[in-house]
Amino acid sequence: MSNKPVPEGRYVTLSSGYRMHLLDQGQGPVVVFLHGSGSGACGHSNFKHNYPALVEAGYRVVLIDLIGYGYSDKPADIEYPLELFIGTVKETLDQIGVSRCTLIGNSLGGAIAIGFALAHPATVDKLVLMAPGGVEDQPEYFKMPGMALMKDVFMSAEPVTAARLKDFFVRGMVYDAASVDDDTVNERFELMKLQNPQVVRTMKVPNMTERLHEIQCPALAFWGAYEQMMPETGILKLVHGISKLRMIVVPRCGHWVMVEHRDLFNRMTLDFLRHG
Repeated sequence: MSNKPVPEGRYVTLSSGYRMHLLDQGQGPVVVFLHGSGSGACGHSNFKHNYPALVEAGYRVVLIDLIGYGYSDKPADIEYPLELFIGTVKETLDQIGVSRCTLIGNSLGGAIAIGFALAHPATVDKLVLMAPGGVEDQPEYFKMPGMALMKDVFMSAEPVTAARLKDFFVRGMVYDAASVDDDTVNERFELMKLQNPQVVRTMKVPNMTERLHEIQCPALAFWGAYEQMMPETGILKLVHGISKLRMIVVPRCGHWVMVEHRDLFNRMTLDFLRHG
């Protein structure tokens, strides 16, 4: 355990033979966290400031490392469409006996949460979304300054160092540089070494805007006022599309609301889980 960059939990083996890693803590109604993409992303690293508060409040919390990320398998000989992420998450939940849950997802994880709610509505009690993907056409995302910065850092010939990774987080992901601590940078840098480029190279996330009206469960969304990764047109698409959605625009905040404003995020999410 001590030489692992983030805590190691349990594994399940899917029918495909792929192994999925997850942290499974607490007892009570189930809340499933779905992390975003990017180098070194995983469940614990994205949500380490959030999930302990939910466990303490009486929830069973499951953090899945998406296929291609964290300690889950990272096959280099397949493509990574949204359906793959949804299917592997669903089978993981089936294997650990979760038939009903709230999904919490940021960025790519938010797109997976939306797609999952559309594909398996009977499984989803509530949704919590933080600047989710899946509500724009792909070219619109790549016009965003944070995305351009990410491409410059991770697609260049120059090796990605811990310092370059931190600079990307500071300039692309947050409003307040002080919210990017060295522990997070170091654990993401170590996890990045486990990844291969296939997941980013072949990821395909469709624009689901026209189907948002099909989502009937209660939903809560957070959006940073200084978001640099997701076009702000997504705010009204979500508000107009999901009939039971409450939107919170967070001032002095970038893409990582659950990191920069962790107390606000935890408090508002717990209130939503309890009261809708």
